[in-house]
Amino acid sequence: MDNPDKLFNRVTYIGKDGAEIQADDYDLQTPVGEERRGGRLGDMRYVIIRPENPPLRRVGSGMLEATEAAEVPEGRLSQAAYWTKRALIGVPLASAKAEHERLSKFKALPLLSSDAISSVAFATEAILINLAAAGPAHLGLTLPISLVIILLLCIVTISYRQTIPAYPNGGGSYTVARENLGKLPGLVAAAALLIDYVLNVAVCISAGVLNMVSLFPELHGSIVLLDIALVVLITLLNLRGVRESGSIFAFPTYFFVINAALLIGVGLFKAYVTHHQPIIGTFAPMKDTVFEPLTVLLVLRAFATGCSAMTGVEAISNGVPIFKKPETRNASTTLTIMAFILGTLFLGITLLAMTYGIEAHPSGNPTVVAQIALKVYSNSGPFIVLFPIFQLAVLGILALSAETSYADFPRLASLLAHDGFLPRQFSFRGDRLAFSVGIIALAVMSCILLIVFEGSTDALINLFAVGVFIAFTLSQAGMVMHWWHLRGTVKNWRRSIMINGLGASTTAIVAMIIAAMKFVEGAWIVILLIPLLVLMFLSIEHHYHIFESERTTDVPAQPQQIKHRVIIPIDRLDRVTIQSLSYARSITRHVTAVHVVVNEESALKIRQDWMKWQQYIGEDEETRLLLIESPYRSLFRPLLAYIDTIRKRHPDETLSVILPEFVVAHWWEYFLHNQTVLRLKAKLLFCPGIVVINLPQHIRGKQPALRPLPW
Repeated sequence: MDNPDKLFNRVTYIGKDGAEIQADDYDLQTPVGEERRGGRLGDMRYVIIRPENPPLRRVGSGMLEATEAAEVPEGRLSQAAYWTKRALIGVPLASAKAEHERLSKFKALPLLSSDAISSVAFATEAILINLAAAGPAHLGLTLPISLVIILLLCIVTISYRQTIPAYPNGGGSYTVARENLGKLPGLVAAAALLIDYVLNVAVCISAGVLNMVSLFPELHGSIVLLDIALVVLITLLNLRGVRESGSIFAFPTYFFVINAALLIGVGLFKAYVTHHQPIIGTFAPMKDTVFEPLTVLLVLRAFATGCSAMTGVEAISNGVPIFKKPETRNASTTLTIMAFILGTLFLGITLLAMTYGIEAHPSGNPTVVAQIALKVYSNSGPFIVLFPIFQLAVLGILALSAETSYADFPRLASLLAHDGFLPRQFSFRGDRLAFSVGIIALAVMSCILLIVFEGSTDALINLFAVGVFIAFTLSQAGMVMHWWHLRGTVKNWRRSIMINGLGASTTAIVAMIIAAMKFVEGAWIVILLIPLLVLMFLSIEHHYHIFESERTTDVPAQPQQIKHRVIIPIDRLDRVTIQSLSYARSITRHVTAVHVVVNEESALKIRQDWMKWQQYIGEDEETRLLLIESPYRSLFRPLLAYIDTIRKRHPDETLSVILPEFVVAHWWEYFLHNQTVLRLKAKLLFCPGIVVINLPQHIRGKQPALRPLPW
């Protein structure tokens, strides 16, 4: 029954469950049901059995909602890709579930702090490597340098505790600097952070793999492959969504914190209570080694390298929106806990290195923390089994500490995209409510770095920390201006200005030290990349401004003002061409079929068929056939020249080009056709003022009986 309303006096639509449904719903379903006679003469009921998984459902007047069934594509290859994607990253999440994806403090701490906490595994080693150039006698300076870094950590933490309630929507350094210092400082902060996030992934992955190689030396030849494999694994886990990745990454972080605390406790107990080791370790000088004199520059270089322990501190202020309510209080508490854990573990590892006389190997194998664990747990009875466990914990935290970048890089990129400084794709959420484009971009750039630097932590760490301290400085300077603008309207604004002013001054000095000390060793790359990225941001913004101001066509805004003129390129007069002509004539009678002549026989044949078709439909003077001779056998240039001529001769008319295009049943069949229409469509895309209409003709792969032309 096509339309029950036309056959009966009154029709009631009843669903399978017996409830009445709206007439509009009938139009959305494929009606499969039966007729039933009503209670009065002439009344009928039409019982509709709805599809089990309809692609659309009505949620209100004039509003439909796409169901999960609408997401399933057609075609075997497309469906195989869809189900593979679901197996890897999970079932798509509805936008309404975004609130449920927020994290508690317990899950947010490992997700946003793994970068900072993991730095204790290599920060002390970085200081030792630099001081070793002056000889073992000066390695004791590692402890005072570490204390200065911890003091700097306290200053930055207190400063960011003020940033979180002032900017609860996240964005961190970029948002603070842009709103208070201007667009250019904000973009500098954003560029510095994006670079640092990419470097963080590369450094953490390479450090984790090198630590694994310390445990399994036979893997030394596969360092780069292991690096890339870990990046791919972490990327897939992050594509599954924030909450799920937070649950997955919680265990390695807490496992490392517990094992590191146990190592520090056992090591200090053995040294200072049982006196199993000397109170201060003896550093044995290396034979035939020429040492350079201890200078202020050498100490500053060691300090600059050790400041890698500070990376990731700003991550919590950037990711405030992912916390459960109350967001600002939970974020501030998490920041304090993170700073306490980081400072305690960093100081403990440094004390153990001094206590047991640990020296850093330039090759990084074995690592400093591996040497500490071996000395602490060797000859310790049952504690000996803790050495491989600690090494696995270090591997886990280093490999997965890149998660901080995966949490913040896509979010910062989405803010830049929202403001028009990055492609709009970065602001879209994927199936699992994660910023998928940002996650994939971060993974690709990190893999490129790991390949270029061959997975060397020492080479990568020289690029590290410059960007983050530039961002620290701009953020704290922005907070100074923020409190100055609010002076007199908030309590304790003078104290807040002093705190952020101290933070800005301190981090600015550190940023200059790091840039100067690491410039030749690779920091020049970051210093050069920051202005290049800012130029890229400004260029993208300029493009979007032009796009918004010019995104219009020559088509009139009022329907009654549109005068149509249609051109149809044809190869021969067959049933598809006739259907295209009929469609064009339903729009306007000003239709021109254009055939580019490269063969005289085909031109004669199409002229004869055209005359027969005209006689069949009756003479139609407005629908014409035009033959364009092409002595050089070019198809596109003569046709495009004619289209351009018509557009110029009829500037008050809307010119449309109708392109019949075949869609074959199998992908490999496309190679059997020359794709003339596809190439013509691509060329017309760059012709202003032209409307292109595609008429797809689907080839089902069956062999029906050939139907002759009607004449």
